[in-house]
Amino acid sequence: MAIDKKYLTNRVTGEIGQASAIHFPKTRQEVVKIIQEVRDNQQKLITIGAHTGLSGATFPDDNQVLMSLEKLNKIVKLDIETQTLTVEAGVTIAEISNFLADTPYFYAPDPGSKAASIGGNAATNAGGMRAVKYGVTRDNIRGMRVVLADSSEIQVGSINRKDSSGYDLKDIFIGSEGTLGVITDLDLKIQPKPQFTRDILLGFESLTSLAPKVFEILSSGLVPATLEFFERDSIAFSERALGLAFPKIVGQAFLLITLDGNDSVQLDKELTYLTTLSEHALVLTKETRENVWQLRGAIVSSVELETIQEPLDVVVPINSVAPTILALKKMAKAEALSAIFFGHAGDGNIHANILKNQLTDEEWIGKLNKYLDQLYAYIAKVGGKPSAEHGIGILKKKYFQNYIGKNELSAMKRLKSVFDPTSLLNPGKIFD
Repeated sequence: MAIDKKYLTNRVTGEIGQASAIHFPKTRQEVVKIIQEVRDNQQKLITIGAHTGLSGATFPDDNQVLMSLEKLNKIVKLDIETQTLTVEAGVTIAEISNFLADTPYFYAPDPGSKAASIGGNAATNAGGMRAVKYGVTRDNIRGMRVVLADSSEIQVGSINRKDSSGYDLKDIFIGSEGTLGVITDLDLKIQPKPQFTRDILLGFESLTSLAPKVFEILSSGLVPATLEFFERDSIAFSERALGLAFPKIVGQAFLLITLDGNDSVQLDKELTYLTTLSEHALVLTKETRENVWQLRGAIVSSVELETIQEPLDVVVPINSVAPTILALKKMAKAEALSAIFFGHAGDGNIHANILKNQLTDEEWIGKLNKYLDQLYAYIAKVGGKPSAEHGIGILKKKYFQNYIGKNELSAMKRLKSVFDPTSLLNPGKIFD
């Protein structure tokens, strides 16, 4: 059976890989059977979610067997009493949101791609725009079922709210990018929807003038649901792609902030405080709110419509966001590369999109590699990390291995050898 090219393609580089076969299990038992067959045939296995990843973690670079979990897509149970939603790994974020739409509950993580699967989100510990208040994927999973490389099944975590019963195996598998086991179903933490929300857009002359306001907000005791930053040149891509106009507001750099809660009077007080942080403050109406959030959410996909890009998701201490972006811009200019920057101001997550534009393939590869060497060295120098929410995969592997401590890397490799001694699962990803 011919394999659809989409399962073979590195979404970022466009490179086409090779796989010996692809499977589409519909049950956990079928996952177990596939792992047994792959192991018996001495092959290697790569598990795929919704194929929305940006680190090459599901790229078949050595004729591996592919297993897509897209048909493992049932919403199993909503348990109001434990505030838990049990779903299979192939269920998408959009499907979870739609399922909960008519209930009093919501699943808090809000990653950029709503087409991403919850299993893939767990595999990379996806973050998103509400992480500053509600945490990342790791903070919103209570328990999971995982199939190991020897085809045994284990339960990690539980629907209990507290647990100090031995090692926390759940957190080992979250963020492991399919290298330690296959997540088949999950118990998600859900919570009551806040009754009220307020959104405000603050305009600033530059990132330099914006940066101190982030610290001021976070140290004030106010906990915004979202605290996003972007520049006018970034949002212009979305305007062109969506045919929507960004609100008329003075500034070149912006903070987009959402407040939520059950006390409307308190929210209004917090909103009033935020308006004092900039001469250019715009409280968003329902209509402008929808447009602005569409524009913010579409930046990456809009860039993809115009040019090849290298999408990065570095993270630095929150007091280093603005200096880091200024330094990275200077490096890009020195290499004659175009780049846009945006991200999650509340947790130090910088999205840097490096653009190919009119460069030849040879020029692009040469300039990009030189730039990335400088970029990741700088990120390490300021105490940052190469990935905040996309994972390492193969695209960041070199830089991850260069800047992680030798003892930490050795510990990770030993952990891999315990769960997967023959390197059956997603070999060559994260590290060699």
